[in-house]
Amino acid sequence: MEIVRPLYCPLCNLEVMEALKNIKDTKKKFGLRNLATITYETLQYLEESPCKYQNSKNIIEFLKEMESYKLMPKECLMMVNDPPTSALHIQLLIEDSEERLTEEQVNEILQISRKYFPGPPPENN
Repeated sequence: MEIVRPLYCPLCNLEVMEALKNIKDTKKKFGLRNLATITYETLQYLEESPCKYQNSKNIIEFLKEMESYKLMPKECLMMVNDPPTSALHIQLLIEDSEERLTEEQVNEILQISRKYFPGPPPENN
């Protein structure tokens, strides 16, 4: 038997967080108490990760700008989930980045990452 059209797609952390929030809101209706702990702990983790400060629009724009670098989809997903902050970080996220990207391209990717994923807003003291 061959699967012609697989019905799955990798999700970014933001999508997982939104799905878990929906599950959390509806779990009482279905009596899924065992799911509560997993949902709670995963949401706690995700709400402390970079996805807390992301939105769908910025992710889409980021991915559009990344198209010119010819990266694999899994590499782009990893950069969305863990936005790179240094050249070393990019080496960890992109396979064979030293051969595939120039130093200028690495700097451009870092700028794009900062543009779309600036992180938490500055705190007012």
